Amino acid sequence: MSLVIDFSSIDGTMLTVVGGKAANLGELTRAGLPVPQGFCVTTDAYRAVAQADELASTTPENARRTLLETAVPQEIRDAIAAGYRGLGDSVPVAVRSSATAEDLPFASFAGQQDTFLNVVGEDAVVDAVRRCWASLWTDRAVSYRETNGIDHTTTYLAVVVQRMVQSAVSGVMFTANPVTGNRDQIVIDASQGLGEAVVSGAVNPDRFVVDGGEIVEKRMGDKKFVIRSLSGGGTEHVEVGENEGPCLTDEQIHALADLGRKVQQHYDSPQDTEWAIGPDGELHLTQSRPITTLFPLPDNNPADHVYFCFSLAQGLERPITPMGRAAFREISKAAFEIIIGDPKSQSYVECGERIFFDVTKVLQSKVGREFVTKLLGVMEARSSEVLRGLFDDPRYAIRSSSPGPALKRVLRLARRFRVPVTAWKALVNPEKAAREALRMEQEILGKAANLSIEQALRQCVVPILPGLAPTALIGFAMLGLVGKIMKTKPGELQTVLRGLPNNITTEMDMAMWDLAQEIRRDPVALRQFQDGERPAALDRFLAKWGHRAVAEIDLGLPRWSDDPAHVIGVVRNYLRLEDEDAAADAVFARGAAEAEAMIETLARRAPGRGWFVRFALHRTRVLAGLREYPKYLIITLFGQLRRRIEEIGGQLAEQGRIERADDVFFLNFEEMRSAQGDLRSVVAVRREVYDREMRRRHIPRVLLSDGTDAEAVHHGTVAEGDLVGTPASAGTITGIARVVMDPIGAHLEPGEILVAPSTDPGWTPLFLTAGGLVMEMGGANSHGAVVAREYGIPAVVGVREAVTRIKTGERITVDGSTGAVTTLDA
Repeated sequence: MSLVIDFSSIDGTMLTVVGGKAANLGELTRAGLPVPQGFCVTTDAYRAVAQADELASTTPENARRTLLETAVPQEIRDAIAAGYRGLGDSVPVAVRSSATAEDLPFASFAGQQDTFLNVVGEDAVVDAVRRCWASLWTDRAVSYRETNGIDHTTTYLAVVVQRMVQSAVSGVMFTANPVTGNRDQIVIDASQGLGEAVVSGAVNPDRFVVDGGEIVEKRMGDKKFVIRSLSGGGTEHVEVGENEGPCLTDEQIHALADLGRKVQQHYDSPQDTEWAIGPDGELHLTQSRPITTLFPLPDNNPADHVYFCFSLAQGLERPITPMGRAAFREISKAAFEIIIGDPKSQSYVECGERIFFDVTKVLQSKVGREFVTKLLGVMEARSSEVLRGLFDDPRYAIRSSSPGPALKRVLRLARRFRVPVTAWKALVNPEKAAREALRMEQEILGKAANLSIEQALRQCVVPILPGLAPTALIGFAMLGLVGKIMKTKPGELQTVLRGLPNNITTEMDMAMWDLAQEIRRDPVALRQFQDGERPAALDRFLAKWGHRAVAEIDLGLPRWSDDPAHVIGVVRNYLRLEDEDAAADAVFARGAAEAEAMIETLARRAPGRGWFVRFALHRTRVLAGLREYPKYLIITLFGQLRRRIEEIGGQLAEQGRIERADDVFFLNFEEMRSAQGDLRSVVAVRREVYDREMRRRHIPRVLLSDGTDAEAVHHGTVAEGDLVGTPASAGTITGIARVVMDPIGAHLEPGEILVAPSTDPGWTPLFLTAGGLVMEMGGANSHGAVVAREYGIPAVVGVREAVTRIKTGERITVDGSTGAVTTLDA
């Protein structure tokens, strides 16, 4: 049993014995970096005084009391004292906690356990070690482990004892910019005295940013407090008044940056370090750990490239399973072969278990810029704004201004997929065009049944869009044309889109509403439902709609037929609704009537052109609802392919090559079909990565190849006071906000305003009882906006930081005509 180990004897294999902090300090010491001398009191010592299983089963307060009141065995006291004497005669030391679950790739544990500075004397050091042990069970440390899914019973504490640097200046240094993500920038926060002032946030420090070999930013803090060591032990906070001058010289800034680069090079990853400069000007490195908040970069990552997050644009903040991404790789091959003739295009990119597209060439093309930003303007307005913020960046200057190549490509595709013919048919006979479009489901499923899974993804997904999109676009084009030929008031044209026919998502939502009413009317079914059983009506609903799901574009996620918990939760919400006027069918019918009335109003307001207004808007009503149908067909195909993959998963599980059948969704197609080999370790590693990414709080809409989150740099302007987004569904509503991050199991009272990061069809049943909608993502023609308009609820989308700035229970006003969201409780 090792009780004390000197830094110089610690290597990276000793994490379970010395914890994360000590392992890093030992690693840095052995690398020859300027780490103050020290030693580690190992987890063996902690185990000798603590029973982790017993501590985990009690309250944090009792666990702390147990550790503070348990006597430290003499053998451990002697070992600590001997290590302390080895540092010098009564030298001041810093005593820091070093947990075995600390400084992990996904959780740094920074500040979760305690640190004691300027500790002098053997007894004081032993007492500080004991208090470090107890700090493993502070409320914040326990909560942090629970949040990160770390088992209390497997976490042990070592303690670092390190010579104090009586700092003239100290602070922290990030070898990548933690705010923007830029890997080329080093950010230094500094203040006089001990570094605890900066780490704890007691002062507003100086900030310096080094980009390459150049200091690009100097921002002076007030530095009103200094933490200093007291003779004999302990520290004091001294108020020194505002200090306007920088606490570091340019030479010291560059020396720190050089040290940061050496540390990052050693670990081959960006680092969060603590440093100190002694009275003699000598630079010391007192700690280093990985920066856990940076978004990962693509494996093949050329300089000066721009990546657009397709996952986020589709409403997915969560990672996509390996099988889900494998499916999109096949789809992207088909898309690039059809559009640019190159199925091996490098434009499809994966990082952070999410899907991105390289849009560098798009930004460098005049036509590409205009097309993509205008398209995103109605689909995901924030992304459009962020991309526009890059237009003036010389790295992405326009290199192609001729519209010729793009026009030739469009004409070639239009001819191949008979787009003009489809559009003309929709214009001449919209009812027939809609009927023909709605018959495509069986045609696609029948074709896919005779193909391999990969072939079905390549041949049956991409052609859906050019085959169907012109029909729906004619409807929106007619709406836009009316807006051009006559003057309309805000919200009037949006009213025409309420209660649209031929919308498959609306049909699904109404079927779920009918399911609730059927259960309400049938006492037996109602009792079964309330007792947690599945009434026959639910099974009938799932037989028709069970292939749908929340986050359904991920082929690897369960469908409603696999897990109907979301459907059950929505039906429970519907059963609480007693107001007949707020019933979904009544709301939908009312919206449709308002739309027809608006068409007549606009027609009467356009003398001599009223016939055309009616002609155009009739086509809008018949065709615009088909916007949802292409995605529905893709998800229906996914349902068929998922069943085939599940069968293979069952076979692999029977063979013992994976633990359970659904592990197959953590493989790719090649692995799934491999003839032999144990795949359990592959699945385990990928599940761990997936679970880690599930905890990620922020996903960049646009990511640059240097790691910069473009939105953090080009975030546009926000009007003072109100939150501002894109108007999506006209009307004004004042009500109670309900922030919902996940629709599964969500409780939404009738009339509450739903505030969400994004939505997909799995969310829309909540819209039936919502009074209004605020979304962090999306544009005026995104999925949530379309459904909100149909249900006639005011909606604003693309509201930056909506889910963090709006709190559940606050009264807010949503103006769907102007795009303003006002918090009334502020």
